[in-house]
Amino acid sequence: MFIFEKNSTMTTISKNLRKLRVNNTPYGQTEMANLLEIKQSTYCNWESGLSDVKSEYLPKIASILGVEIKDLFSSDSSKIEITQHNTDNKDNSMNGLVFVLTDKESVERLVDFLKDKIIQK
Repeated sequence: MFIFEKNSTMTTISKNLRKLRVNNTPYGQTEMANLLEIKQSTYCNWESGLSDVKSEYLPKIASILGVEIKDLFSSDSSKIEITQHNTDNKDNSMNGLVFVLTDKESVERLVDFLKDKIIQK
């Protein structure tokens, strides 16, 4: 049995467990624990990052949350993709910028970032 070490991956999983549970399901921590057949305190500790999520639970967690296992490891920074499109302008000016934002939280983060930049100028 493989147990994830407490590190940035564990922190990412902890944050994602809560975010995905709240956004993708009607379940509270108690219901999640019941579905996983574990103690509520164990699930709570997973979400808070106080204990490690055992790998044997990852497939069932992903299934309950309606995501792929890899999504449990995805960091917030991967939710925003920025692509620059240029053509052969003599001055190498930018013709377009495409933002791919896959969730509401990413949109809010980008808006806050841009507001901060505009206010600073």
